[in-house]
Amino acid sequence: MDNKYVIDSKENKEFMLKNALSLLKFGRRFPTPGGSSYYLGEDGSPCVDKPRETWITSRMAHVYSIGAMLGTPCVEDPVENDAASYTEGFSSGSIGEMLGETGTGAPYCKALAKRAIDGLRGELHDAGHGGWYSGITADGGILPDKMCYAHAFVILAASSALCAGIEGAKELLDEALTTFDKYFWDEKEGMTFDTWNTQFTKLDPYRGLNANMHTVEAFLAVADATGNNAYMKRAGRIIDRVITWAGENNYRIPEHYDEKWNPQNDLNKDNPADPFKPYGVTPGHGIEWARLITQWAVSTYKTGNKTLNEECVDASVNGSIPMSNDASVIEKKTISINASEPGNKETYGTKNENPTSSGINDNAIRNRKRKLFMGHYIDIAAKLYGRAVDDAWCADGAEGLVYTTDLDGRPIIHDRMHWTLAEAINTSAVLYRVTGEDRYAFDFGVLLEYLDKHVMDHKNGSWFHQLDAKNNVLATVWPGKPDVYHAFQAMMIPYLETGVSIASAVKNDAFRI
Repeated sequence: MDNKYVIDSKENKEFMLKNALSLLKFGRRFPTPGGSSYYLGEDGSPCVDKPRETWITSRMAHVYSIGAMLGTPCVEDPVENDAASYTEGFSSGSIGEMLGETGTGAPYCKALAKRAIDGLRGELHDAGHGGWYSGITADGGILPDKMCYAHAFVILAASSALCAGIEGAKELLDEALTTFDKYFWDEKEGMTFDTWNTQFTKLDPYRGLNANMHTVEAFLAVADATGNNAYMKRAGRIIDRVITWAGENNYRIPEHYDEKWNPQNDLNKDNPADPFKPYGVTPGHGIEWARLITQWAVSTYKTGNKTLNEECVDASVNGSIPMSNDASVIEKKTISINASEPGNKETYGTKNENPTSSGINDNAIRNRKRKLFMGHYIDIAAKLYGRAVDDAWCADGAEGLVYTTDLDGRPIIHDRMHWTLAEAINTSAVLYRVTGEDRYAFDFGVLLEYLDKHVMDHKNGSWFHQLDAKNNVLATVWPGKPDVYHAFQAMMIPYLETGVSIASAVKNDAFRI
C-alpha cells in the first residue's frame, strides 16, 4: 500500500491536509449576496437555478469556521478577488511550512464563514414564526416546513462559528438552542421531533433517526464549545435509544418510525433512493453512529471530565453498565476491507483498576466503572461499524460501499454515495485511535486508496457525490457537488482528538498534523 494511505505516515498527513485545503478552495463560491449558500456544480460553480437551503448554508458556515482556525493568512476579501488571489502562498504557520505550497488562508475562510452566518441570521431566518426556513427558491420563494435536520445544522454552524470568533455566532447559537428546545426536543422520549409546518402549528407524525443523528453531532459540538454538559447528556439519551434498536436488529439500525417510535420499515419502499428517507437500512448511518457514539463515550467517561463522568457513573443502578441490550458478537466473513468482530476491552483500560485491598476506594471504583462504561460503548460502536462495512463493502463484487440494504443486509440501492465513504474513513480512524487495533488502520488505508482512485475528482476538484455499482459517476440522487462538509471532515477527523468535536479540537490546537 502506498504510504500516502497509511495512517500517521508523513505522506498521509500531507495527503490529508493538502486535500482538506483544496476542498476549502473548491467551495469558495458558495455564498449568495444575502449569505445563503448556492448549491455547487461539478466544478464548484454556483447553481443559481436551485434552492439555497439552510442545511447546506449551515454546513458551509461550519466548514469555513474550521478553515478560519487553521491559522494561515491569505486574502482579506475573498468575494472581490479572482481565483488567482485565492492561491496566495502561506506566509506563516506550521501548515504552510509543511506543505510549502499555495493554499487557502484564515482571513479568507473567516470572511466566508461570516457570510454564511449572516445568511442564517438574515434571509434564511423566519422572523415572523421563528426558526429557519428549509430554504429559499431561486426566485425568492420559501421552501415549506421546518425540519429538525436543518435546525440541528444551524446549531452546529453556530457552535463552530463561536469557536472561530465569528461575529453574530453567539446570538445565532442562543436563538437556535431556544428554538430547538421549544419545537424539536422531546424531553419525555429523549429524542427529537422531525418536521413542523412553516408556522410551527402542525407536527408531522414521522420520526426519524437521520435528524436525531445530526442532533447528537450538534449537541456534542454545543457541549464542547460552551461547556454546557446538559447537551452531552441529551446526546447520551438519544444514543442509548438507538443502540437498543440496533441490538434488536443485529446491529442494523431501522431508520423510520411513527409518532410513538414504532419502526416503519416499509417507508418509501416505492421510492427507495429518497435522499433523506431511503427505504431500508443505511449502512453509512451505522458507520456514522459508530463514530458519534465513540466521541460521546470518550468525552463522557474520560478522566478529565470529572463532573460529567461521575454523574453518569453514579447514576447507574448498582454500578451496572447502563445498557441492557448486548447482543452476541457478529461473525464476520473475511473481506478485502477486513471488517471483523470488536476487540477486547483491555486496549482502552477496563482491567487492573480494582479497589485497594484495604477496603472500598470510591475513586478507584469510579475510575474502573468509567473505563468499563467507555469500553462498553466502544464495543457497541465497533459492532455497528463492523456490521455496516460487512454488509456494504464489495456487496456486489465491486469496490465501494452500497447506499442501502434491507434488514437482512441484502443490498437495495447499489450506488456509492460520497458521504458514506467519508464517514467510513472517519470511523475507521477513530476506532483505530481508541482500540489501537491494526485492522482499523488497514481499513482506513483501503478506503483512502478507493477514494483516490474512484471518488476524488482530480480534474475539477472535490469528490464525486454519487457513483453507480461499477463506480461510474452518477447524478440521480445527488447531482453536482452541493457542499464540502463530509469530504472536508474526512480529511480532518482522523487527526483530531477523538473525544472532542471537530471545531473545538481545531480551536484547542488538537489537530495532530
